[in-house]
Amino acid sequence: MASVTSSRPYHIIIFGATGFTGQFVVEEVARCAAESPGGGSLKWAVAGRSRQRLEEVLKQAAGRLSMPELRTDIEIIVADVSIEESLAIMCQQGLVILNCVGPYRFYGEPVVKACIANGAHYIDICGEPQFLERMQLEYHTKALDRGVYVIGSCGFDSIPADLGILYTQRQFKGTLTAVESFLKISSGSEGMSGHDATWQSAVYGFADSGSLRQLRKKFGHKPLPVVGAKVKKRGFMFFSKEIGQYAIPFMGSDPSVVKRTQRFLHEEEQQSPVQYSAYVGVGGLFSVVKLLCGGLLFWFMVKFSLGRKLLTMFPSFFSFGLFTKSGPTMKQIEDTCFSLTFFGEGYSEGTDPTQGQPNAKICTQVIGAEPGYVATVSAMVQAAITLLNELHSLPRRGGVYTPGAAFHKTSLIDHLHNHSIKFSVRNYQ
Repeated sequence: MASVTSSRPYHIIIFGATGFTGQFVVEEVARCAAESPGGGSLKWAVAGRSRQRLEEVLKQAAGRLSMPELRTDIEIIVADVSIEESLAIMCQQGLVILNCVGPYRFYGEPVVKACIANGAHYIDICGEPQFLERMQLEYHTKALDRGVYVIGSCGFDSIPADLGILYTQRQFKGTLTAVESFLKISSGSEGMSGHDATWQSAVYGFADSGSLRQLRKKFGHKPLPVVGAKVKKRGFMFFSKEIGQYAIPFMGSDPSVVKRTQRFLHEEEQQSPVQYSAYVGVGGLFSVVKLLCGGLLFWFMVKFSLGRKLLTMFPSFFSFGLFTKSGPTMKQIEDTCFSLTFFGEGYSEGTDPTQGQPNAKICTQVIGAEPGYVATVSAMVQAAITLLNELHSLPRRGGVYTPGAAFHKTSLIDHLHNHSIKFSVRNYQ
């Protein structure tokens, strides 16, 4: 593991530790630190605007984990996204900053800037393509020059999808050319729920989708080559035999993150790019009707400032209880899990991908605990630990990357598999 010094005394600093997700990150880092060789080789601290609230978070974590030492041994750093000097002081003390303060479109950039300026690596759990791609456009060269890694979307968005594609490519004997993924989330008797911050990110992201198209034009990318047969996109809603329920295209950041990774691997590693389509199961007919009604209302309201204000003021009402200001209960979290199944096709070893139709198939699966907080937090923390332990295996000497681009030569998949996210090859039905 990278060494800490008197001038930079912490391996990891959790910024936004008092937020809903940040509190889970605190507990996960505490567990990993206790499991590390010697029981204390991972040095970490918490940061946020309120010292009192940070003390309360550490007290809560100490009780839940039966680790009373957390109340006294973990350093508290007061930092605010609106105060540049406080961010600089925070970033000067840690090797890796875990940024849990969202929505990132409003609060993420000052932290990225502070990390680059002060030599700290940056990891977040952002699922907002506009922010992720703008950071790459505006800060990649600066991060590269400073030897700093900025790695976004290291949560459920989008480590299972991004590394799931890499895993599928490695397991395929030949040239993998196309993959469809199907996300299925299962919950218990109390159903599932998400926190208001995720809902806000979705509201403002969909409202600003036009700027994302303009942003992508600035990269000047040429289209990735299509290897093998071109995959046809499915309709907006269809019954999926693969998961036994109705499905729609996945609206999160997974497709954009995977495409960025595939572009990097094609341009930097000369790998054959994979076509990718992502879908999510929505359930039976009643769920379809509810989704259509809610979706139409959502699309209409995000177009106007008053509509966006109402959506963010009353998330539970407009999302049919799927998002709330209080977030999921512990019972909901404990009873929820996900499976992400990849159906791939391509050309077997010795077959020319430019000739004929694909002649080989593969099915892989990534499964894990509750995706919004348990799997997300585990992925983020394991990404940070992998960065600390295997810095030499990351590309170049810094820059802004997707998880797949950053960690494709590391053992992150193995670390995830040993924790809460499992990777496996399935029989193709």
